[in-house]
Amino acid sequence: MVRKIEMQPVSRRDILGFAGAAAFTAVATSLFPKAADAAMADVDAAIKQLIGSTETMAGRITIELPQIAENGNTVPLGFEVESPMTDSDYVKSVHVFAEKNPFPDVATFRFTPASARAKVSTRMRLAKTQNVIVVAQMSDGSVYMAKTEVKVTIGGCGG
Repeated sequence: MVRKIEMQPVSRRDILGFAGAAAFTAVATSLFPKAADAAMADVDAAIKQLIGSTETMAGRITIELPQIAENGNTVPLGFEVESPMTDSDYVKSVHVFAEKNPFPDVATFRFTPASARAKVSTRMRLAKTQNVIVVAQMSDGSVYMAKTEVKVTIGGCGG
């Protein structure tokens, strides 16, 4: 069975519409060239803006991330910050950064003394293999930081 397809002429309005869409795409991609990776300097600057001149300390943060994520679209993330969560000693906020994502600031979680624990389980998206950094600000002004690397593979193949 042979099927006939009749060609329709393209109107001038259609051509102008396609040309306008192409011009818009060209301008939009040139306005946002940073849609690639954030540099480690961007992550450092974001952390510095967050904590100022306060020195970060190691410890108190436990990060639960897979070493290898087969799908970067849904990477499970969990963390817990050791704290008694009393009125005088509690976790104020926890910030999550991914150094090679287009926008490195992934999430911010806020806690109060009424929170039973400073613990979170969620999912995040990672663009490629990179370090995930967790920064915890405490009520006494101290800041703790921990980081771990996650290898993102595509369909189980190296990435």
